[in-house]
Amino acid sequence: MPSLFDPVKAGDLQLANRIVMAPLTRNRSPNAIPNDLTATYYAQRATAGLLITEATAISHQGQGYADVPGLYGTEQLDGWKKVTNAVHAKGGKIVVQLWHVGRVSHTELQPDGGQPVAPSAIAAKTKTVLIKDGVPTFVETSMPRALDASELPGIVHAYQAAARNAVETAGFDGVELHGANGYLLDQFLKTGSNKRTDDYGGSIENRARLLLEATRAVVDAVGGGRTGIRLSPVTPANDVVDDDPQPLFEYVVRQLATMNLAYIHIIEGATGGPREIDDRPFDYEALKTAYREAGGKGAWMVNNGYDKPLADEAVKEGDDLVAFGKPFIANPDLVRRLRENAPLNAVDKATMYGGGAKGYTDYPTLA
Repeated sequence: MPSLFDPVKAGDLQLANRIVMAPLTRNRSPNAIPNDLTATYYAQRATAGLLITEATAISHQGQGYADVPGLYGTEQLDGWKKVTNAVHAKGGKIVVQLWHVGRVSHTELQPDGGQPVAPSAIAAKTKTVLIKDGVPTFVETSMPRALDASELPGIVHAYQAAARNAVETAGFDGVELHGANGYLLDQFLKTGSNKRTDDYGGSIENRARLLLEATRAVVDAVGGGRTGIRLSPVTPANDVVDDDPQPLFEYVVRQLATMNLAYIHIIEGATGGPREIDDRPFDYEALKTAYREAGGKGAWMVNNGYDKPLADEAVKEGDDLVAFGKPFIANPDLVRRLRENAPLNAVDKATMYGGGAKGYTDYPTLA
């Protein structure tokens, strides 16, 4: 029976254990450029089998929060190269999460102060982060405009270019498409945010089209074995909902099964909240079965609210990887702490977003 600490293969990625650091936005990259502190932060956590970076914008248009990193400029790629070098020097593996926020943005963050973009011109009832007088401040998102179908190939190309730059220039071991949590690809998937009447709206096949086109383009650029994708079937994060998520996501994973991906990363329940939502039941085992029966061989990664006993049980029951989020913020040596059943540091919530080393690189490790 495999354990949480056994090695595992995820596509082309040979991982030392099954513990994954989930993507965690920290708002510490001014001008969207990762810096030396970023490199220290990730290197401290390199004992994870796999590090997934904080969500990283594929284009200026894809940017939705102040001081989050990007992948679309030379200085950004140079900054990330410092990070991957630091992680690899510690023997770690790291992939970058490719992000387009869609409507979850603000005109102050968009090129030339333009409107954010979305499948349909429906505002997200959620907030984003701007820096006001040096302080991270939550503000309402701006009203988006609906993307014209002629703009979508450019967005697909931006995913592909970001993936290629991430692997070939910045030195990442792979990439993860962010198809979850109410951002652009998820906005297209779900009926609550997609009211289109063209080839990208209406039917399940149409709503899934952009996500699948972007994934194929990324696979063409870096290979399926270096590509993962994150999905969140029922999370209410960022004001997304689908009328019937089970057939939608079973269709999506059956299509993804043909692409020989490294892994599928599933958020179970409400992101950062309850693992089960009373009015949004979902059968995750049926989802995994649909993927496997369609020929999907990638690792199956589970996420949301996992502790050591729950993670042990997941691995015993056939999940390949378990992603931990907030515990990795406060515990750079989380793998050791889990192995030794040691107590965990608590997260300092006041320093989660923005700032410097405090609450970022200064959490204590075991002696």
